[in-house]
Amino acid sequence: MNVASITSTQASSSFKPKLGVHCALMAVTAPIALFRRVDDTGAYGGTLFALLLISFVAGYVEVASGLTDRTVDEQTERRLADLELHQGGLIDRVELTDRMEDIRKEGEFNKLLARLGVIVATPAYLLTSYLLIAALFYAIVAMTGRKPEYQTLMSICVFAGVIEVIGLVLRVAMVIYYKDPTMRTSLDLLAPVGEPSALVAVDPFRTWFWILVMTGLIVTRQLSKRVAIVSVLLFVLIAAGARVGLSFSAA
Repeated sequence: MNVASITSTQASSSFKPKLGVHCALMAVTAPIALFRRVDDTGAYGGTLFALLLISFVAGYVEVASGLTDRTVDEQTERRLADLELHQGGLIDRVELTDRMEDIRKEGEFNKLLARLGVIVATPAYLLTSYLLIAALFYAIVAMTGRKPEYQTLMSICVFAGVIEVIGLVLRVAMVIYYKDPTMRTSLDLLAPVGEPSALVAVDPFRTWFWILVMTGLIVTRQLSKRVAIVSVLLFVLIAAGARVGLSFSAA
């Protein structure tokens, strides 16, 4: 075998197919093969843009359904009814009318905030979570004595995030189908309506996301199997505790 053929064989054996948007669904069908393609480059950029765009469109569809506005309108009507019930006989009609008008104006402002929250907050949350998780794992990898690769860690988070966006699209579809903006993909759907539940912490799509992150950390050898499992479990418990806490505080 001549030198040229040896060089060609070595190059082909070390070749990694390029990552791109076309690889996104491999997070569902072949995650291990997907993460074997990951290297320390910004090849996740197209997929990240696609995920943020899909989440933006999903939010727009939810707002366009009118359910977000309906929820705010119902809250405004309850406030108006409460004002008229408790203050109607205590203040003159002119002042009552002025207060009711203020509540209606505040309701319109809240409606605008709710629309922006649905459309903009979800993409912002996704981007922030990917950046934060990658940064935290960067520190953990460094503490273990291995060489952390931030682009690799971001690739893991972004391609694992495909599962989260699938869950988001499913949630929006459920919201529109059942005409209920409070619909979620977590298991708190099994809890009594209107009551906080620890089941809010159990979201199959979020759990799937963390399993993929753990798989990516192991396959790319950023962390050992044991450290990857322990660190991911720690993050899962922290995130679950935060969700439960927010659920009960909101109630």
